[in-house]
Amino acid sequence: MTAGGPGATRSGHLPVMFEEVLEGLAVKADGTYLDGTFGRGGHARGVLQRLGPGGRLLLMDKDPEAIATAEREFGADGRVAVFRGSFADLAHWDETAGGLDGVLFDLGVSSPQLDVAERGFSFGKDGPLDMRMDPDGGESAAQWLARADEKEIADVLWTLGEERMSRRIARAIVAEREREPIVRTAQLAALIASVVPRGKEKIHPATRSFQAIRIHVNRELADLETGLEAAMQRLKAGGRLVVISFHSLEDRIAKQFIAARAKAPPANRRMPEPEPFTPTLRAIGGARKAGEAELAANPRARSAVLRVAERLQVAA
Repeated sequence: MTAGGPGATRSGHLPVMFEEVLEGLAVKADGTYLDGTFGRGGHARGVLQRLGPGGRLLLMDKDPEAIATAEREFGADGRVAVFRGSFADLAHWDETAGGLDGVLFDLGVSSPQLDVAERGFSFGKDGPLDMRMDPDGGESAAQWLARADEKEIADVLWTLGEERMSRRIARAIVAEREREPIVRTAQLAALIASVVPRGKEKIHPATRSFQAIRIHVNRELADLETGLEAAMQRLKAGGRLVVISFHSLEDRIAKQFIAARAKAPPANRRMPEPEPFTPTLRAIGGARKAGEAELAANPRARSAVLRVAERLQVAA
């Protein structure tokens, strides 16, 4: 897929695994679909093109800029409803009460967020150290780094970023903030680079730390766990759940969530006889990765993993 194709936004932003997402959702003309991570609307545009007059498209995002884009580009279509908030709260949105034929979560930070220095997501562009997907709620990265103790910082960097130098980085952050507040992305990136040897890896020494801090500040893993449960509450029998992850921890949550509802747990002779298992999801294939053509056009797709599951009918 190239910019300007069916999934490209007006800015030319390419939605990751566009065709695979639409195939996974199995869009029906009269169905109701929720895009819990609107971003800039590439996937949403593809769903809408496949809906008939009786179809419904529900759009959510925490980012006010994404919501402004949704309302500007889709708000005039009577089939579309827009809500600003986390997909973790999708079951509390009245529009979902009638049930959903498909739910999409495209996780992680979007390219437009990375491209705007003022949002503070990228160490490649100097800006305020913010990193919040919803800039009106919660702590910024700078606020968290100013109050967290050394152990908490190290734990976040290790657990969410798999950063082997987590303790060294945390120690440097605590020492530096005693000298002056850490409030800029370039300031934090330079500090991390000064204590972490680059080694043979091509990535910047601050890559894992920035990723870990972003995930922590936005409660991304907790929101994913809650959002998956909410999707199960609202999916109709035959409805599809589609998750694109860019981080091994996200993918592990999605994989385990589907598996726990699709397959009976292994028997254990030492445990009491388990309750009969009734599957509520069916995995549609295994993990899928972007094809070579997409990777050539859109390097961001390299770490994307797509999983699809179908809600099963459960007897009352």
